[in-house]
Amino acid sequence: MQIKKRYPFVPVLLIVLAINIFFTLAGIFIIAFIESPETKDAYKEMGTLRSIIKQVASVIFQAIFYYYTLNHYNKLMAEKRSASHYIRFTFLSIVTGFAYFFLMHTFLPQKNPASVKTPPGLYLFSFVISTVFITGTSLLLAYLNNLRDEKKQRKILEAQKMQLEVDKAQANFKFLKSQINPHFLFNTLNSLYALTLKKSDDAPEIVIKLSDMMRYMLYESNVERVPLAKEVEYMQHYVDLEMLRFGKKADIKFEIVGDITTQEIAPLLFQTFLENAFKHGLSNAIERGYIDFSLSVNDNLLHLDLKNSVPPLLPDA
Repeated sequence: MQIKKRYPFVPVLLIVLAINIFFTLAGIFIIAFIESPETKDAYKEMGTLRSIIKQVASVIFQAIFYYYTLNHYNKLMAEKRSASHYIRFTFLSIVTGFAYFFLMHTFLPQKNPASVKTPPGLYLFSFVISTVFITGTSLLLAYLNNLRDEKKQRKILEAQKMQLEVDKAQANFKFLKSQINPHFLFNTLNSLYALTLKKSDDAPEIVIKLSDMMRYMLYESNVERVPLAKEVEYMQHYVDLEMLRFGKKADIKFEIVGDITTQEIAPLLFQTFLENAFKHGLSNAIERGYIDFSLSVNDNLLHLDLKNSVPPLLPDA
C-alpha cells in the first residue's frame, strides 16, 4: 500500500526559511548591541557573498532533508515498521547530514579572526551535534504529528462506531415495529394498565411474557432457524396475552402434541396465522368467537391445524 506524503515540500521550505530568517535577524540584533572587534568582523562577514551563498545552501539542504526524513519517518510509522528500519534510516540521515556539514566546511569555511584557532576535533564534534539535532528534530516532529493523526483517527472511528450503534438501534426498532402488530401491543398495554389499577397479581407475569416476546423477536429470531420449543413458547405467550384481553368472551384453545425439544424451524413462521386468526375470528361482529390452535409434531414432520370463527354473512341488499 502506497502511503501518501504527509508533508508537502513547499510548506516545509517556507517553514525552514522563516526559522532561518528569524535566527539571522536575532543574530544581527545581538551583534548590534555587543561592541567588540569580533562582533564587528562577524557583522561584516554576514554581508559577504560567501555568507549569503552559505545561508541559501543551508536553507535548501534543511528543506530537502526535513522533507525527505519527515515523510519517510511518517511512512515507517504508518506501516508499523520494526525498530531496525528506524535505526537504518536514522543512521543514513546522520551520515547525510555529517557529509553536508563537512562539505560546507571544506568549500565554504567559516572565516575566523587570525587569533582564533579552532581544533579540527571541535569541528567534527559540532558536525555530529548539528546532524543529530536536525535528525532528532525530524523524528520528534514526525512522531508528534503521527500521535495527533492517530488521535484524530480514533475520534473518527469512535464517532463511526457510535453512529453504527445508533443505526443498529434504529434498525432494531424498525424491525420490532414490523414484527409486532401495534394493535396487539396497545391492547396488551391497556390490559396491563387495568391489571395494575386493580393491583392484580397477574401484572408481573404479563410484563415478563411481553418482555420475553420482544427479546425473542428483537434478538433471538435474527437467524435462519430457531429451536421449535422457543417458537412455541413465543406463540404461547402471544395467546396468553390475547386471552387476557378477551377473557371469557372467546373460547381459545392452544394445544401442542409431540416432542418439540430437538427440532428447528424458521423464526416467526406462525406469527401471521395467529394474528389473522385473532383479528378475523374474534371481531366485534362475533358474539362469542373461538380459536382452536393445534400443533402436532412427529419426528421431523409438523402439522398445524388452526381454526377460527368467522363473522356472519351480511344479507343481500
